[in-house]
Amino acid sequence: MADLTGLAINTIRTLSMDAVQKANSGHPGLPMGAAPMAYTLWMKHLRFNPRNPAWSNRDRFVLSAGHGSMLLYSLLYLTGYDVSLDDIKNFRQWGSNTAGHPEYGDSPGVETTTGPLGQGAATAVGMALAEAYLARYFNREGHEIVNHYTYALVSDGDLMEGVCLESAALAGHWGLGKLVFLYDDNEVTLDGAADMTFTEDIAGRFQAMGWHVSRVADGTDAVAVDAAISEAKAIADRPSIIAVRTIIGYGSPNKQGSSAAHGSPLGEDEVALAKENLGWSATDSFYVPGEALEHFRGAVEAGAAVEAEWGSRFQAWRAAHPELALEWDRAMAGKFAPGWREALPSWQADASLATRSAGGEALNALAEHAPTMIGGDADLAGSTRTLIKGAANTGPGRGAERNLRFGVREHGMGAIVNGLALHGGIVKPYSATFFTFSDYMRPAMRLGALMDIPAVYVFTHDSIGLGEDGPTHQPVEHLMSLRLMPNLHVFRPGDATETAGAWAAIAELDHPAAIVLSRQNLPVFAGNDAGIHEGVSRGAYVLSEHESGDVDAIIMASGSEVSIALDAAGLLEDADIRARVVSMPCWELFEAQAEDYKESVLPGDVRARVSIEAGATLGWRRYLGDSGIAIGVDRFGASAPYDKIYQAYGLTPGHVADAVNSLLDD
Repeated sequence: MADLTGLAINTIRTLSMDAVQKANSGHPGLPMGAAPMAYTLWMKHLRFNPRNPAWSNRDRFVLSAGHGSMLLYSLLYLTGYDVSLDDIKNFRQWGSNTAGHPEYGDSPGVETTTGPLGQGAATAVGMALAEAYLARYFNREGHEIVNHYTYALVSDGDLMEGVCLESAALAGHWGLGKLVFLYDDNEVTLDGAADMTFTEDIAGRFQAMGWHVSRVADGTDAVAVDAAISEAKAIADRPSIIAVRTIIGYGSPNKQGSSAAHGSPLGEDEVALAKENLGWSATDSFYVPGEALEHFRGAVEAGAAVEAEWGSRFQAWRAAHPELALEWDRAMAGKFAPGWREALPSWQADASLATRSAGGEALNALAEHAPTMIGGDADLAGSTRTLIKGAANTGPGRGAERNLRFGVREHGMGAIVNGLALHGGIVKPYSATFFTFSDYMRPAMRLGALMDIPAVYVFTHDSIGLGEDGPTHQPVEHLMSLRLMPNLHVFRPGDATETAGAWAAIAELDHPAAIVLSRQNLPVFAGNDAGIHEGVSRGAYVLSEHESGDVDAIIMASGSEVSIALDAAGLLEDADIRARVVSMPCWELFEAQAEDYKESVLPGDVRARVSIEAGATLGWRRYLGDSGIAIGVDRFGASAPYDKIYQAYGLTPGHVADAVNSLLDD
């Protein structure tokens, strides 16, 4: 190892241990052990521009083992990103951009939020998939404007998680040759030796999934790491994993190689001993040798040069293909082509249609206006109705297609869609499955919401309306639980027209969205498409009321229960009771409205209020007030035709009308 290389690597190690020690919190072991491979990747292979972290053709680096965040922060500071030494010193502190685990949007150069093990690796698969699709769509002979790699540093814990296995299987199946995992094979986990729980043949597992596998026996050998990465990059038809045998906490005389170096500061005395062991000054904290910093900061000039070279090629491509360049601009802005709103489907008043079917029609209308809108399903396309018509399916060695066939892998699917959204250029990437299986992908949805990225999670078979498949497949608590998730906009449209309106709202939304759709047919609210779409865009609106405009009671509903509310209002009108029906397809959008609009929809002086929704009632109190009545499903469902279940559970116009009468009689 050359002296300058060793100095640079030890700078990463000592910065990391100092930051963890000052915070008295963190994980020093991984940065100390993995520093040589991270240095080699960043300084010899990774194409990036620290002064333009959003450069579209940069290589992506994902620290899936997010607990080792100081490794990434050290590299960001050293290579010239807008991360200062003071930021390093404020590791894990209030207001710092160097959080305990890397957080997308907080620090330039952090490509995705990581920490929940396995999800970073799965998200990296989505990024590599985005590169493959965009390369196939935009590149032309003599003009290669999309050509970059995705690297992920993964740990034992990542490889134990099912989400990693789900996504890695797809990466191998699709043949994503520009995806490289660097496996920090240090034989240690938080609780002790890895072989206490983890003894499978990792090389054999990944080979069986279609990956190229190699090993570096000595993780301190930067030359060997360099050669292994070069070999992996030369494999065009398969993703690669490089198992690098490292020593956790390398340099710490009393803790290296043990779980004691994993998740706790080394302690001041041990930090001093480790620095002496590495030939470092034991008394200087956050010491960065000038020679090492100069060496790292060479990345600024190198990054500017590599982007400039690409920029010249990009301008030549733009001149040669101006129409394609317009599509590129829209894709990178996440926009649809003009005319998308007018292309949304419309239905007749006498129609009856499941919102899953209407959702499929609306999705296809949007897809015609964004050729880089891609997505797929968890082996349920025939039921979710989310195939893009006329487009090809993914398959063996074929990942760059519009219809992503994920198989029964909901968690991996959600994380891959997050990766598509994070990469850029993929417009409104989406996943689809039955609503009850949102439980399987909830951790990925939570990260998508935490990062506030424009991913779309489509769910069908939304309630006990599923019917005969029974309570295992009938979501009850799911809708309300997703409404609790910050940043996630949850849409449950009441008919086909509202469904088109929901997709219209999603098309312009800069947040993640879940759209929840029915299996059963529902009456169509027709004759006022523009007004309904406008109402959906506000989250809640007055769908129906007495011609006089006077209001005795308000009935609120979402989804399939809106039509029940309308029928209940008809029963009440026959009894000279003036009921307003308020459809509430998206609570989050409604909460974002001005107070005067919210008052116009739900006037405070109308105290008689009833809600009806085929799900948990917890949460409706905010709109019902203290005296209102919530009609819903606070128990599990049952196996029977859906109309029989609705009758048995009290989700009927008569029950709603009775509830309103009981409030007015008080």
